[in-house]
Amino acid sequence: MSDLKAADGMHAAIEHSGYYPGLVSDAVSSAVGNEAVVSYAVHHDAHFDPGMEVRRHMTVLALTPTRLIYSHTDEYPADDSEPGAKPAAETSTEAVRFSRISSVALTRVIPDPTRYQPGVTMPSEVVLTIGWNVLSHIELEPAHCGDDSCEADHGYTGTLTADDLTLRVSTAADGEEAVHQVLAFAQALAEATSSL
Repeated sequence: MSDLKAADGMHAAIEHSGYYPGLVSDAVSSAVGNEAVVSYAVHHDAHFDPGMEVRRHMTVLALTPTRLIYSHTDEYPADDSEPGAKPAAETSTEAVRFSRISSVALTRVIPDPTRYQPGVTMPSEVVLTIGWNVLSHIELEPAHCGDDSCEADHGYTGTLTADDLTLRVSTAADGEEAVHQVLAFAQALAEATSSL
């Protein structure tokens, strides 16, 4: 795919989502600057918050020849306590040099793996995790010595995992094209960071 075609495809996908396309495109274009877009993934999703209001989110990943551009837009409902209040949207972008990316992990869910055919069978779900060591999460649990009768406090044990970005798409929720787009983006990003 040519760089111009990739940029046009990305903007068309943002426009097609219908989720504040001008705002999202402007934020992404500003972060991309004068670089070409080599690959992209656009993901628009919604969830219900505890008050049963729908909240929408948009994630755009753009790959340039030198950087990963990550843009995320959240929607906030109008504050009912203020007369005439309107909904708000918050957009953040981050540009990450390839040399900063520490991991690119891709999880594929394959239905009926006995019938899997390389290059033919599409995953029903993919989870892309990209780490650049800005955000991490830690999972702690009480440590134990292995003696079931021991009542001593052995402190805690845990794991620290880089988790700057996790993007999950599925054919059921997002369609086969979205899964294909994330697979292609993950491959392009893995190739771009492999030579560093």
